[in-house]
Amino acid sequence: MSVLVFADSSEGKFKKTAFEVVSYGKKVAEELGTNLVALTINGGDASELYAFGAEKVLEVKNDLSTFNAKAYASIINQAAEAQSANVVVIDSSVDGLYVAPMVAVAMNAGYASNVVALPSSTAPFTVKRKAFSNKAFSNTIVSTDKKVIGVAKNSYGAHENAVAGSAETFSANVPEMGVTSESVDKATGVITIADADIVVSAGRGLKGPENWGMVEELASVLGAATACSKPVSDLGWRPHSEHVGQTGKPVASNLYIAIGISGAIQHLAGINASKVKVVINTDPEAPFFKAADYGIVGDAFEFVPQLVEKLKAFKQA
Repeated sequence: MSVLVFADSSEGKFKKTAFEVVSYGKKVAEELGTNLVALTINGGDASELYAFGAEKVLEVKNDLSTFNAKAYASIINQAAEAQSANVVVIDSSVDGLYVAPMVAVAMNAGYASNVVALPSSTAPFTVKRKAFSNKAFSNTIVSTDKKVIGVAKNSYGAHENAVAGSAETFSANVPEMGVTSESVDKATGVITIADADIVVSAGRGLKGPENWGMVEELASVLGAATACSKPVSDLGWRPHSEHVGQTGKPVASNLYIAIGISGAIQHLAGINASKVKVVINTDPEAPFFKAADYGIVGDAFEFVPQLVEKLKAFKQA
């Protein structure tokens, strides 16, 4: 028996979540008295995973240039069978939430998503999960023999635990995918919301797309990703790929800055997992102030440029 983790990657480089799930899987393997195996699909340098505890890395080199949940789930299931893995660990990203239930069905396993801590017990196998749109936690017992665990981003963290690992090619049978991608357009030279530790987001308070320059400048100074509220993407001011919230992309960044966003319940539910939330709004009664750790009542057109200049001066000091 072993613990298998899926280390996700993009364009041949491991995502930050890959190191987090390997760190998590290593500790689970230690508690169960077994070894840790990491699976990659067109991933990066396997030695990067050794640094976080992966004793064996299975490298799939199939021609999967674009993500396909059916194919990924099949490959993960095949690897779990080959390694006699009773526990599979996957991240809780948008792709992870799509793949993990399919893996659980294929394995006839119980599935716990949005797990935020190591098991409090392995007999019975009990994990702490986020619930009710991150407003509460639940302690869930996974009673099946096989288990699929989805780790919430930034909940456990990446912890170096270097081992002398080894890598080998894993030959998987890729099923007929059913869906064909004709083209994929990706943003280049920018930090994606999924990988960002800091997210700078704005709403209708900016009054129009022509005012987004100061948001992008603040994000550039902070090394952050840019995002927006649903009304902004619906109006076409910003691409839908930047829409965050319960109906968009979930955010679990270390710092989330909301500029001119009132704080509709769907938006707050989608960003509530962020560790520190800052709001800038002219309306002191805006709902976001109740959810924020820090709030500034003021005009973003006056405050944000000053903040940018102060940060630039701080970085140059």
